[in-house]
Amino acid sequence: MSSPLILIVDDNKELADLLAQIFEDAGYRSRTSYRGRLAIDAIERERPALAVVDLLLPDLMGYEVAKTLRAKEIPFFFVTGVFKGAKHSFEAKNRYGSQGWFEKPFEANRLLRAVQEIVAPSRQRATPETFDVELDIDIDEKDYTPLAPLEMTGRIAVKGSSVQAVLTGADFTLQAATTGQKLVRPPPLGAPAAPPPLPAEVVSPDGRSRRGVLADNLPQLIAAFWQLQETGELGLQRGRVKKLIYFEKGLPVFALSNLAADRFGTFLTRVGKISEEQLHLATHRAITEKRRTGDVLIEMGLLQDAERMYYVAQQVKSILYSTFAWQEGHYVMTFLSKARQEPIRLGIHPAQLITRGIKKLYSPSRQRRLIALEDRLIPSEDPAFQIGEVELDVWEASLLAKVDGHRTVAELIAVAGRPESEVYAALVTFVALKLVEKRG
Repeated sequence: MSSPLILIVDDNKELADLLAQIFEDAGYRSRTSYRGRLAIDAIERERPALAVVDLLLPDLMGYEVAKTLRAKEIPFFFVTGVFKGAKHSFEAKNRYGSQGWFEKPFEANRLLRAVQEIVAPSRQRATPETFDVELDIDIDEKDYTPLAPLEMTGRIAVKGSSVQAVLTGADFTLQAATTGQKLVRPPPLGAPAAPPPLPAEVVSPDGRSRRGVLADNLPQLIAAFWQLQETGELGLQRGRVKKLIYFEKGLPVFALSNLAADRFGTFLTRVGKISEEQLHLATHRAITEKRRTGDVLIEMGLLQDAERMYYVAQQVKSILYSTFAWQEGHYVMTFLSKARQEPIRLGIHPAQLITRGIKKLYSPSRQRRLIALEDRLIPSEDPAFQIGEVELDVWEASLLAKVDGHRTVAELIAVAGRPESEVYAALVTFVALKLVEKRG
């Protein structure tokens, strides 16, 4: 007996594919349609057991798909990122026969439970694939791509098993690791060979993990975790370098890296907290005594115990930002039932992470590759984030209001009254957040 088929209808490909992944993992079969008419055709070819339908589709309203589903007595749920409030929920149930109404962002597990109450799955959840950053092996500076100095804010929200606070320090600049820097590491365990290139997109047998080409997809992957309020991991790999971002209910909370330049001691030298000579001495003692470098630095009087959480949080934040500089490599996205336990967790909203990551680490040539001067932008009907979730300067809010589908990017730059580089970065950010999209 085959598993029940769930039809997901949403023009947000990342979101639709991830919902399909969740349903596959829970014991269903899934099919995705990114257009309303294609969804209606899919219903005619094979009757689904249940459907999840976005209200705003590029070719027609989700209500039209709902009419077909209701005529065939197929249960369905509506999802939307635009229509809010009890009025629309009441209309969805009473006029169109929806089983329920989910406003983005929503917890994917809550939707899954609602589906399970109507259509039972036929098999159990499998163990998801994991992504290992091999922290016992530090990839050294020859694999490190130097970045321009990165300005970082001194204010950071963290929480831990017994602490929840906003840690505040002076704003500072994170310098790039210097070329030829001598990094002291544990005895080598044997350098891992560079892995073979992965295919463009691969879904694991358990349906809980997805691999793909990174390219410029990082903002969309982060946004997908947020829209589904999912917990899990996003592993990024470029050659032998690996970085791992942890999410808890859609929020990026921690990050790890196997790059020597990202280690805690090296980070402290890059912000000027300790010298390279002091790091060399502390790391040598840590290896000899099999202790953490941070503990040794505290014992040496070079770091206060109260400062450690602040600097660890800033180190994690710098790893998160550094991933936006990657244009090559692959990703592995894995959903998990619970977050990995770490001593601290950041409090960074994904919209702010994407905004700062693009503005600080997308080069001008990369920005111009993503949107051209002749492109025309229009407001998105299904934004990944709501306006209230995005921190905009006054001039950026004014610029966003001028995006109407008629002005070209060049014309928007001309009317913004700001330096071209700032306007270009803002427009690329609007597109990444799906506040706007390219016309046509």
